[in-house]
Amino acid sequence: MKVEPDVFSIQDLARAPKKTTFWDGVRNYQARNFMRDQMQIGDGVLYYHSNAEPSGIAGTATIARAGSPDPSDEELPPRWYGVEVKLKKIFPRLLALDELRRLPALKNMVLFKASRLSVQPVTPGEWKAILELAQSGHKKG
Repeated sequence: MKVEPDVFSIQDLARAPKKTTFWDGVRNYQARNFMRDQMQIGDGVLYYHSNAEPSGIAGTATIARAGSPDPSDEELPPRWYGVEVKLKKIFPRLLALDELRRLPALKNMVLFKASRLSVQPVTPGEWKAILELAQSGHKKG
């Protein structure tokens, strides 16, 4: 899940009550469908800081509440949905986009193909490679 850090960084999530927030304001049908139809309680989330210098993965969260109508949507019936996310871990360092691009395990990651999409699926192999990189403590490539 992508967010601009000046809008709601992972540090903001860490300061939120119960380290939880409702992910609202998404106005893309494909992203909405991921949140409404596929994300389930307990699913892992990569918390990605976008439009930053550098952009990259700042940590992880989990889905605390599955897709439900976005309170900022004033249409009836509701068109837009969101999920509640709960902070799991802030990485010791940002995993920068350039570094992620160099990992062979991530060569087919949606992040590099649909970079404008704010909510994207991640395969189990990609998840594992990212967590291993975060735990290694040093940059790859």
